[in-house]
Amino acid sequence: MDGAPPAQPDQKSAKRHILLVDDDKTFREAVGQLLRRANFEVTIAADFRVALEVLEAEGQIDLLISDIVMPSSVNGIALSRMARLRRRELKVMYITGYNIPGIENEALGPILRKPIDETKLVSEVERVLAAA
Repeated sequence: MDGAPPAQPDQKSAKRHILLVDDDKTFREAVGQLLRRANFEVTIAADFRVALEVLEAEGQIDLLISDIVMPSSVNGIALSRMARLRRRELKVMYITGYNIPGIENEALGPILRKPIDETKLVSEVERVLAAA
C-alpha cells in the first residue's frame, strides 16, 4: 500500500438511475429508450403504486420523472411528495401534456411539456442531476 486514498468513482462516469412514471405505455417506453441511449439507467413504472414499490425495493434512484396527470387519485405532484417522504434526497422532474394553471407552485422540480424535445429532455435531466 502506498498510503494513497482509495480512488473515488467519478460522478460523471457513474450511471445515474432514473425512475420514469407515465401511464402512456408508448410514451414511457420511448422516453425510457431515449434516456438509456443517453447512458442513464432507467426503471419504468406505469402508475404511482409501482413507482412506490420501486422506491422501496431499488437501491439508488437519483431522479424521479413523473407525468403530472395520471388516471388515479394520485397525480405526479402527490407521487413526488410521497417519494420524498421515503427518499429526501430524491430529485424530481415532471412531464405533462396539459396546461394546468398554478401547477408550478406545487411542483418540487421543473416541468417539461409534451411533446418532448429529446435534446431538451436530456439536457434538463443532466442539469437537475448536477444541481446541489
